[in-house]
Formats: sequence, C-alpha cells, structure tokens
Amino acid sequence: MFKKYLILIMPFFLLNACATEHGAAERGGSGSAAEAGLAVVAPPAESLAQGHTLGLYAQSRLRATDGDMEGALALLQRALDKDPASPFLRTAEAQIYLQQNRPEEALAACQAAIKIDPKFVQAQLLAGNILATMQREKEAVPYFKKVMELDPTKEEVYLHVAIFYLKNFEYEQAVNTLKALIKAVPDSALGYYYLAKSYDQMHLPREGLNYYKKAVELKPDFEQALIEMGISQETQGQIGDAVDTYKSVLEINPSNSNVVQHLAQLYIQQRRLEDALALLQESGGESPETSRKIGLLLLELERYDEAVTTFKELLKAEPAAHQIRFYLATAYEEMEDVDLAIEEFSQIPRDSTYYLDALGHLAYLYKEKGEPQKGVALLQDEIKRGPARVEPYLHLAGLYESMERFQDGINALKSMDAKLQADPRVSFRLGILYDKVGNRELSVAMMKRVLAATPDDPQALNYLGYTYAEMGVNLDEALAYLKKAVALKPDDGFILDSLGWAYYKLKRYGEAVHQLERAVELSENDATVIGHLAEAYCANRAFKKAIPLFKKLQKMEPERTDLAEKIKQCRQESGEK
Repeated sequence: MFKKYLILIMPFFLLNACATEHGAAERGGSGSAAEAGLAVVAPPAESLAQGHTLGLYAQSRLRATDGDMEGALALLQRALDKDPASPFLRTAEAQIYLQQNRPEEALAACQAAIKIDPKFVQAQLLAGNILATMQREKEAVPYFKKVMELDPTKEEVYLHVAIFYLKNFEYEQAVNTLKALIKAVPDSALGYYYLAKSYDQMHLPREGLNYYKKAVELKPDFEQALIEMGISQETQGQIGDAVDTYKSVLEINPSNSNVVQHLAQLYIQQRRLEDALALLQESGGESPETSRKIGLLLLELERYDEAVTTFKELLKAEPAAHQIRFYLATAYEEMEDVDLAIEEFSQIPRDSTYYLDALGHLAYLYKEKGEPQKGVALLQDEIKRGPARVEPYLHLAGLYESMERFQDGINALKSMDAKLQADPRVSFRLGILYDKVGNRELSVAMMKRVLAATPDDPQALNYLGYTYAEMGVNLDEALAYLKKAVALKPDDGFILDSLGWAYYKLKRYGEAVHQLERAVELSENDATVIGHLAEAYCANRAFKKAIPLFKKLQKMEPERTDLAEKIKQCRQESGEK
C-alpha cells in the first residue's frame, strides 16, 4: 500500500530546474537564496539506499509542501542518518535550508554532497546558484564550470559565467565561454545576444551586430536583442536599418513607449515629420510629453489650427505650463493672428525661463501691428528694471535692425556693460549691424572676436567667409572658414551657397557648381542662391542650364534690368537663337 502511494506522489516532487536557472542567468545572478533552491532535480528513486529512506524523503517533501519546513528538515535528517553517503539527500537538505533562508548552511550541505560525489551535477549547480544569489559570483564560477564539464547542455550556467566575466571586463573569457555555449547549444539565442553585448563592450560593433542578427534570427520576438541591434545600427550610421529594426520591436510590443519616442526622434532627425507625427498619434500615448511633441510637429508642419488645439488641451490640464503657452503663442504668430499671439505671450510671467524670449516676440509683434515704438519701449523698460542681462539688448538691437535703424542698434549694444559686451552673441550682432552701415572693417573684426571665443560657430564662420568672398579678398582664408562651417552644418543651404561662391571667386567653377546645386536644393528658392548657380553655370560654360535660372530670376526679381542681357549672352555662347 505504501509503495503504491509513493509511486503516485513521486512525479509531483520532481522540480523543473531549467526554467528557474534560465531566469537566474538573465538576471545575471540576482534573486533570493530561496529561489536558487528550486534548481535541484530529484534523481531516480533507486539512487536512495533503501525504501525506508525513500519514504522519509517523501514525507519530508510533503511537510515542505505544507509549509512545515522544520518538520521537513527533521524527517530529512532522519533519512540522512540512515544513508549519510547520499549526495541527493544532502542536496535536498540544502534546499530546505534555503527555504528557511539559511544560505550558509545550504551551501555547506551542497559542499558535503560534492565531497561525497564531485560529479553530482545538482549539488554543483545549486552551490553555484547559492553563491551567485549571495553576490559571491567569483566563488560561484568554479562550481558552474564544473557543471559545464559534467553537463555541457546547461545554457544558463554558461550565461552565469559569461555575465560574471563581462561585469569584471574580462572580455576574452566571456567571449570564449559564450562561444563554447553556442557550440554546445547551437540554438541559444541568449548565447548570441550576450556574445553581441561582449563585442559591443569591446568596441567591436560590426562583430556585435552580426551576433545580434543571429540572436533575432533564432528568436524573432527577442525584444531586447532587437532594441540593442537597433542601437548598434544607429551607432554605425545605418539609420534606415535601425528604423526598420525599431519598427519590428513595435510590431512585437506596440506599448514600448521608449522605442516609440526614440523612433519618432529618428524620423525627426531624418526630417520625416509626417512619419514621426503618425507614429506618436498611433501609439495611443496620452502623456503630456507625447502631446507636446505632437503639437511641435504640427507646428513644424504648418498645421497651425491642429497645433493650437493640441496646446490648448494641454493648457487646460496645466494652466501654468509656460512652455506650452509659449508654443501656443508661436502658433498664433505663425497664423498671423497678432492679437492672440500678443495675448498669449503677455501671460508668460517674468520669473519664467521663457519670459525673455516671449518679450522679444512681443516687441516684433508690436512692430507688425504698426506700433514699433511700443516694442522699443517694452524692451527699454526691461533693461531699466534689471538685472543686467544680454537678451533684452539683443532683442532691442534686432528690432532696430528690422526697422532699418542700424546705428540705433549699434548704440544699444555699445551702451551695455563691458562684461555683457564680451558675450559672443553681442559681437555677432554688432558685426551684422556694422556691415549694414557699410563698415566692413569693423564687421570683420567683430566676427573674428566671435571666433576667438567660439571657434566652431558655423554662422560666424559663414559670415566671415562669405564677406571675404564678396570682397574678393583673402579667398583661401575664406575657403577654410567655409569648409569648416559646412562640416559643422552640412545640410545648411546658405552655408553651402557661401562655399560655392568662394569657389566661384577662386575660378574653380566645377567645384562651385557642385556646391551651388546642392545649395539650391536646400535653400527653398532663394534668389541670391539661384543667381550664384546661374553665374557658376555660365562660367563653367553650361549655358543651357544657366538660361532657365536667369529666366526664373526675372520672375522673382522683375526690377533687375541686367538679367535680359545675361540671357542674351548665354544664348549667343550656346548657339541658341
């Protein structure tokens, strides 16, 4: 009777090691000591010395199942008295100690089992797990290595060891361990994943990317591997591939908000604004941050009515959100609704970080409304109220410039405290204003002052380079400035135009055409840029290409009387009647 009952209950006690060990490997050795105890698999019943011992073990397991760990331990120790040389019973004892949160005694029991039989895999594995969960990973490694030797198919053990090596920057050992895992378990997606991470940490991204691809090939829904693969593709400049990879992540998990936000940012960088907007809207995210981004994209796409609606909804929830109010006012400004824009900008308080920018907008809006002196008075009042800050002076100088009161702008900036005048933004604005009053010598001096303070300022580099090109002086120096500016802002059509014009002045017409064609693509129908390309075509004897551009300029600038003569000359040179 007892024997029959025992046969029925024994399968219930068999523990599934693989699932729990796999989780431990992914955690890199974290978890409780009690969790580590679940890693033991019971051996066949015949491995116990006799039926009575087996019965004591079975009763112990029943007590453990009922939560009576003391009773379970007492029964197990009675079994050990009868069969002290059983590594299985010693390992079972370790399990109960773990259930009682007594990891040191559990470890001692495992070590006793290993002393009896060094090849008893369950004891070696449990000892390693106990040490790992106690954060004694270095001591755990020899036990795990022994398991790898005894049972090469245990994936989680390789992962424990490899992660330990990675944590300690021992990359060669980590790689060797993971390659051994892949050899033993060829379909280990985790093995390939951690191998990829190893190469990433070794700054060998190409190799890492190949292993991420293999991990995903083995496990297509391996979300973390896909994310890491996308990051790797990004760092290697494979932006299109990264986008596709992140889209795959969202097919698996549409609610991964981090990937949604990151993919939207990539679309924005690629100027795929409609794609970014659609992604954020389809994600279903209703967070204020997502709504803010949607509003800004609508603003950028000139869908002002929708932007206004979005920002108004955000302000209902948070009326004191000055940033959102600033965006709402900007949307009204773009819609040329001057009164509503003024109303919103005026509500931004003086202690807001957006106040000074709002003040600048207000001043220009009053000018647009036909009340420029109101804008001037607003900025002058702010300057008087203090504290002394650069921004109101810059806004005032810019307002005077828009009113063509260039000397007033210069005087405003020169009236500043000497410490404020040292700001490179002041030098830059003075340089522009001096150029407007015809004092190129001082304009150049101001731009050089900007570059002395901020050598990588692309606008100052461009301004100085273009000024030299226009003057036909220091052309090699101009070229150096402009090449650096293009390197800093390669997609700025106006900087490319300046570079092309410098090449034209140097009579390097082929290079001029190359730069100016790209500039025309990027500068949105700017007449000056189109005129430069037309002149470069003529100089490069591409007359048939120059003629349509000169004709286009005639429509854009009908007051120019020289264009008809240029078209006539091009036709003569090209043989066109």
